[in-house]
Amino acid sequence: MTRRQKEPLRVLTDEEKDWLKKIAHSRNEPISHVIRAREILSVAEGESYTQAAHLEGRTSGDPVADLVRRFNQEGLNAIQPGHGGGPAQKYTTVERERILAEFRRTPDAEKDGTKTWSLMTLERALRKAPDGLPEISTDTIRSVLQAAGYSWQKSRTWCQTGVVVRKRKRGKVIVTDPEAEGKKT
Repeated sequence: MTRRQKEPLRVLTDEEKDWLKKIAHSRNEPISHVIRAREILSVAEGESYTQAAHLEGRTSGDPVADLVRRFNQEGLNAIQPGHGGGPAQKYTTVERERILAEFRRTPDAEKDGTKTWSLMTLERALRKAPDGLPEISTDTIRSVLQAAGYSWQKSRTWCQTGVVVRKRKRGKVIVTDPEAEGKKT
């Protein structure tokens, strides 16, 4: 015997039904989205939470009840999974944009101590800035840059290619590779 539904599903709009049907029949959407869409459609057609869960291979109707509650509040956004556990995200989109803005800024050799950004110098600049992020880590910076489409290995420039300064007994010597241009390509 099923329990009484505390929060029944609200009446779906035509647009919501269309979207749910598209998601439920999609082969490109993640399977979690497809299952949630099918569960909501099943409940909308009059199935109980337990029956909707059994149709999708689940044993309990409680997750369906939670999904219906979220759908009543959020609409189609309830199809996407929420935070999956673990620590809460520390940096919001505002902080992520702040990291990207600092990365896009050309570093000042006097102020920043470098002419090109590395993860450590970027971390130092973000921590020192008045509107910066005092607890930022290089791992966070790396993940934000990668999420924004940057590949750190391809974009960094450590030194001029083909020219190095070597220490010798008589002092520092600049050594130039005459084949450097050919090696670049």
